[in-house]
Amino acid sequence: MSRVTIPRSDRPRRYAFSLTPLADAMFQLLIFFMLSSNLTPYSLLTLQAAAAGTSEITGAATPETEALPAGEVAVWTLGRSRITTGGQIFPLEDLDVLAAAVTEADIATVVLLTSDGSSVQDVASVLAALTRANVPVVQLAGGAAIR
Repeated sequence: MSRVTIPRSDRPRRYAFSLTPLADAMFQLLIFFMLSSNLTPYSLLTLQAAAAGTSEITGAATPETEALPAGEVAVWTLGRSRITTGGQIFPLEDLDVLAAAVTEADIATVVLLTSDGSSVQDVASVLAALTRANVPVVQLAGGAAIR
């Protein structure tokens, strides 16, 4: 048997490297992180009353926004059909009385903490009562998911 030899080429080998799969993976990662990240911290959104009596949500201060009024801050914890503030528990039926007490005490900001038992209807009821009582600033701080 004779041996067959393959002639070697003297030129160096060139390896081709395609950047297309790398670019595809980078764009997929970019889209994933853009869709899964929060640019606005939703734990504290400032609710301010608009001129027509409706409420608008503003995430950042704008030049047209007036300075927030100085005053006391009330912290309300919203549970299932109840509000806890200052160590006392109030049913949601007493919501208008609580909102009037906030106005009389010259409290400028109400921070509303949601708990596991709070529902969207409860949050809407509290916001409506605070709007009727002309509370200038309400901040929502969600410690738990609202159902």
